[in-house]
Amino acid sequence: MKDIQAEINKGRRAFIKKVLEGTIAGSLLLVIPAGAMDIPEQITGMREEDGPFIKKKKFAFIVDITRCIGCGSCCVADKNEYNVPDGHYRTWVERYVIDYDDNVYVDSPNGGLDGYQVPREDVPEANVRDTFFVPKLCNMCEKPSCVQVCPVGATYQTDDGFVLIDQKRCVACSYCVQACPYSVRFINPVTKTADKCTWCYHRVRKGLLPACVNVCPVQARLFGDLNDRESQVYRILHEPHVISVLKPGMGNKPSLHYVGLRREVV
Repeated sequence: MKDIQAEINKGRRAFIKKVLEGTIAGSLLLVIPAGAMDIPEQITGMREEDGPFIKKKKFAFIVDITRCIGCGSCCVADKNEYNVPDGHYRTWVERYVIDYDDNVYVDSPNGGLDGYQVPREDVPEANVRDTFFVPKLCNMCEKPSCVQVCPVGATYQTDDGFVLIDQKRCVACSYCVQACPYSVRFINPVTKTADKCTWCYHRVRKGLLPACVNVCPVQARLFGDLNDRESQVYRILHEPHVISVLKPGMGNKPSLHYVGLRREVV
């Protein structure tokens, strides 16, 4: 144990590298440095005056596919809020085109940032039976597989149910990227750490809506507290709508719900 502790003290990154290369024996528990699971009460970059964690609330996100027009405003707001590097997306919008032969075509040029003013060239307009748009973002799972696989405690779940990343701890091993069943994570080429949608946690802590919800012109994105019976999300999730989550068989229990989710959506 003394030898292992000495290696830990030399620096987390060097230690993790040696474990992954097999030069230090031991179970996966030994990969986690002492105190790695002692998650700080403050999110990296947050200030004391930003307020305490939001307790006794259960937040949910709703995307109404029947309303989304594929304008891309949500994607632009997200990119501006977080300075997301080109070619990477914390949230994006997919276009589904179905022809009269029931063939399904899915694309998301530039993540939907530019909207969908131009039809697909490979599908004649006369042969298009249906078109709809599906926004994608972090599902903020109640049982997040990304948290389970992180070897250094960089990906963690807050008391109020948000799945976040402590960039000071992240070693960019990509385990969480591979474990996410919704493909919402990526390694940020600027920060060299894992990145993803956070439902604008820094805004929510101040009582504000996520940026993408704030700019949606048709209210296709909704956000609120399920413990508040007066909230819009509570009412929608308790009314007889066709509401589903993505990949329910994975057992992650997403907090992202879709109104009008189609069978073609994966």
